[in-house]
Amino acid sequence: MRNYKQKIKLGFIFMASLFVITSCSDEYLDNSKLYAEDSESFFNSETDYYNALVAAYDPLQSSYINVLMGEIASNNTLCGGESATDVPGFQQIDDMIHTPVNAQLQALWSWMYGGVNRAAYIIEFQDKTEFAGNEIIIAEAHFLRAYYNFELVKWFGDIPIKPEGRFVLGDEKSIPRSPKAEVYALIEQDLKNAVDNLSYTAPQIGRATKGSAQALLGKVYLFQDKFSDAATVLEDLIQNGPYMLEPDYNKIFEFAGENGVGSVFEIQYTDIQGAGFGCLQCSEGNVAVGFQGVRGYKGDLFTSGFSFNVPTQDVVDEFEPGDIRKDVAILDIDAWAASTGAEFTTGFEHTGYFNRKYIPRVRSENAAGDLNLTNPNNYRAIRFADVLLMAAESLNRKPSPDDAQALIYLNLVRERAFGNTDNNITTTGTNLTAVIYKERRVELVGEGHHFFDLVRTGRGTQIPGFTAGKNDVFPIPLEEIQFSQGNWSQNQGY
Repeated sequence: MRNYKQKIKLGFIFMASLFVITSCSDEYLDNSKLYAEDSESFFNSETDYYNALVAAYDPLQSSYINVLMGEIASNNTLCGGESATDVPGFQQIDDMIHTPVNAQLQALWSWMYGGVNRAAYIIEFQDKTEFAGNEIIIAEAHFLRAYYNFELVKWFGDIPIKPEGRFVLGDEKSIPRSPKAEVYALIEQDLKNAVDNLSYTAPQIGRATKGSAQALLGKVYLFQDKFSDAATVLEDLIQNGPYMLEPDYNKIFEFAGENGVGSVFEIQYTDIQGAGFGCLQCSEGNVAVGFQGVRGYKGDLFTSGFSFNVPTQDVVDEFEPGDIRKDVAILDIDAWAASTGAEFTTGFEHTGYFNRKYIPRVRSENAAGDLNLTNPNNYRAIRFADVLLMAAESLNRKPSPDDAQALIYLNLVRERAFGNTDNNITTTGTNLTAVIYKERRVELVGEGHHFFDLVRTGRGTQIPGFTAGKNDVFPIPLEEIQFSQGNWSQNQGY
């Protein structure tokens, strides 16, 4: 299965699951009205369930904004772009001056709730028609609802949830924002269902597996400081799952490395359906890749982009001498141009560095739509290295620490990074905790995790402009507050 690239072809299809509890857009509302009268007569065959599952996977492609904006929010990168007014929503989040009026936060909320509702549509009608393999589709729907809700609770804290099924018109006025503990309880329930009913082999590349669900469940426990629970599920995955560290770190983020041995869950992208700035979520490509490309680039291997999300000198300096990950993660454009003859122009907040993991590579010029918005680079949402480091942290931070085992997992990641055992760590206790935090930063730089790692571990003030007690979460979009007619209060400080 790993010798070719198979995509789940994702598209906007059918039904009331397009409607979300948010204001979204007229398009979403119109589609809801168009299909609502027939929605209850759906789910009469295996094909109906499969098509609904395809639709539930589709909003994962819109989560490019979560990754891009999450990295910009951290101290890993600056916003960049063409100018100080290029995508103001990104600029405001970079400077920690964002407000409830932010188009990018509105998009994130809408797209993730679109995913919640599509997955919930399947769950609501899970018992309508029986067929062989029904439990697999239902389990994947539970995984997807958990994935989208986890994104929402990470970004916004307390959020509305509806365990029994879809949100419908009027729910925004009656269903409250549930406390985070209740949201996490639903996420855990969904993921346990997925763990119990999925296998380690997916029916198609790109679909969730038992391993995907275990890894996400371990992360959900980690975000709640349930370190013993996290250690248990992550160690079970490490010991019994089929994953391993990709031996060649240089391969991971190239096309040849997609869906590789270290990929626990990967969001699939293609360049078969293009998009424009009027409908970014319509793209089958990874929009974030073009946003992060080198402005005005002409040269080998890469193509040009919009120069957003530029790494800072601070994160570049976090890499130790001899760490091969540095040149894979960070493109030093001046050094690259000097060695290859490449040309480029500079944008706003130019640092000289780019997120090499996710900048556009040279490919066919026959792709649909705007080439900058349809890059086919998959997003490695959960990598085995992340699993190892989460396990190491959980073992180190649980009430009865097991630093010896934590060091084994940590050093597996470091041995690949340096190509030897000379840089293995031996420290324990809180010193080991600090080392694991640093290792997560350099291993996962550019992948959208660092802001949330800082917040969940109480280190958010390392981010310039960050105010503890406020910037731990983002504001609920103003339109959502207004549509709730007083049912939802705003997050503190906004």
